[in-house]
Amino acid sequence: MTNYKDYSYFLFRVLVGLLFLQHGAQKLFGVLGGTKVQLVSLFGLAGIIELFGGLMIALGLLTRLAALFGIADMVGAWFIVHVSQGWIPILNKGELPLLFLACFLILIAYGPRKWSVDNLFFNK
Repeated sequence: MTNYKDYSYFLFRVLVGLLFLQHGAQKLFGVLGGTKVQLVSLFGLAGIIELFGGLMIALGLLTRLAALFGIADMVGAWFIVHVSQGWIPILNKGELPLLFLACFLILIAYGPRKWSVDNLFFNK
């Protein structure tokens, strides 16, 4: 697996970014089975973070910053939406925000790496 770590991390980053982007599209445009929310609201802000943060993560553009905003979004989702239904993630349907949070921690730790917009401009 060591030979494929760059490929697997690239795939991980793109998948996490595109999945996060979909949540933003649901909130902002009411597509993919979602309900459109008001842009100037807490859920509207979450949609903006998810749409643009997901796109930035998928492209590898300011990945760590986008992941940091993603963490803030997921912590907010956990406490605003899920904790009121209890603390156990599988019972309060909060496993997805926690899974995204874990993914964002990995993205912050490793950054954009190969095949990213950041790598084109900030190649060390």
